[in-house]
Amino acid sequence: MQGHPHDPLIPSRKSLISTGIDYEREGFQTGVLRVPFSHDRSAYGHIPVPVAMLKHGEGPTVLLTGGNHGDEYEGPVALMKLLQRMPSMRIRGRLIVIPALNFPAFLNGSRTSPIDRGNLNRMFPGDRNGSITAMIAHYVDTELFPRADVVLDLHAGGASFNHMPTLLAALPRDPSRHAEYMKLVHAFAAPHTMVMDLLGEDRTYGAAAERHGTLFLCGEFGGYGSCNVDGLAIVEEGLRRVLHVAGLTHDDTPPPRHDTRVIAVNGAQHYLFAPRHGVFEPCFTLGQEVAAGHLAGRLFDPYTPWEAPRELHFGGSGMVVCARTFAGVEPGDCIALLASPAPLA
Repeated sequence: MQGHPHDPLIPSRKSLISTGIDYEREGFQTGVLRVPFSHDRSAYGHIPVPVAMLKHGEGPTVLLTGGNHGDEYEGPVALMKLLQRMPSMRIRGRLIVIPALNFPAFLNGSRTSPIDRGNLNRMFPGDRNGSITAMIAHYVDTELFPRADVVLDLHAGGASFNHMPTLLAALPRDPSRHAEYMKLVHAFAAPHTMVMDLLGEDRTYGAAAERHGTLFLCGEFGGYGSCNVDGLAIVEEGLRRVLHVAGLTHDDTPPPRHDTRVIAVNGAQHYLFAPRHGVFEPCFTLGQEVAAGHLAGRLFDPYTPWEAPRELHFGGSGMVVCARTFAGVEPGDCIALLASPAPLA
């Protein structure tokens, strides 16, 4: 027998994740998102994901998150430092901060969750009744995005990539909001602002935020699974300027901004993938300008080291903005990413 959608026997689609944070209450609050986790050693347990919120009066709601991938540290460190200042900040509106959104992955220092191997940035809109990572995505999509006016999700290359400090941006579908969005882009003032092409991937945090009509910014600020000093400084200064321009902070004087160079990833030609297993010798450096056909590197077969390596060439022209840190590759691994100058607005 099929039930009616409003049948009380059918569970609500409301998230199973709960929190002691009252998103409507004035003042500063800290707490956790309680992600239900029943397992062999804890039948009624949960995973606590730390969250903080500051609310004063009427104004925009800004959501700041890091640790979408657990081996990317510039965002979480910048947000943990921001948490130290939040109790004394004077704002108009609401600031919600989650330094490590995929908390199990963050504690494990891995891109994906050690519990379910979930890649949070490929799980949206999530699933209320799904895995731990899917439940986190569902909570963000149903509880946080609908409340937010501006969202920033802070990334880096993680253990497997090194990424030039780059803000990722995409103009809102609503043309009337383009000017408002570009103010945020210029306020963050990263050295580069990149329009990303994920080759049709629409399960990301950013794709979900944009479906809600939220002004969304992302960014990549380092790599090697470390906390890059220069990348961290860019994030901290950029956040201060964005919060100010968004109208949240009013008594802060952010550091002066710098011009940003707009670049874009233009389809598959800007990706370099490994065609087979091997050890890769790069013939490029991060930030280098390359041309289509330029030698990208050599792929050695460790099982037949006496054979000549296979040469790999770039399919398009541009600047190397992201490079693989692991020399060992398998078929389909991304080795490098290019981008070339392009207008954003």
